[in-house]
Amino acid sequence: MAIKRVLLIAFAACTWLALTHSLHAQAAAEEIVITGEEVGSAYGAPKSFSRSRFSNLTNAYVLPPWTFYFGEIYEGDVFRHGPPDHLFTQEIEMGLPYRLGVAAEANFERFNGGGGASSVSLEGRYALADWGKIPLNPTLFAEYKFGVGPIRHEEGPAPPPGEEEEAGPPQRPDAYEFRLLLADEFFNH
Repeated sequence: MAIKRVLLIAFAACTWLALTHSLHAQAAAEEIVITGEEVGSAYGAPKSFSRSRFSNLTNAYVLPPWTFYFGEIYEGDVFRHGPPDHLFTQEIEMGLPYRLGVAAEANFERFNGGGGASSVSLEGRYALADWGKIPLNPTLFAEYKFGVGPIRHEEGPAPPPGEEEEAGPPQRPDAYEFRLLLADEFFNH
């Protein structure tokens, strides 16, 4: 009974403070405008090929030297058969001199009531020349992914019939990836 009285008094005090504060508040007449710029061009490339706010998943070149990119990406699959799948990616990327770039990425997933870290990756990029010097502006990409969590959904192989997994779901393996990225402007687009 005493706890209910204390909670009621605390609620009444907070309500009174909120109402009296709002009665004495003044309307703000200032307007705040926030503007942003695209990431700068690297070695003569169009800005959208290094990184873009509107297509941050597509980057086919390197960032300008000493430029940083911080990204948070969400991918969800909730309207399919089976439990929903949520993937979160946090990324930091840095442009270095001599057409180099490095990045680190952490992936987290939530699936069927469980979740946690799934992989951490380190990646590097090297543009073979300044933009427009070689046709299609080739950029080399290398990535190594460290598997840090279990496979939580249908990506992993099923256990053999009649056998149950002894230690829970299988662990996500390490992986590596190499790519040749090609990009160019056609008709100023």
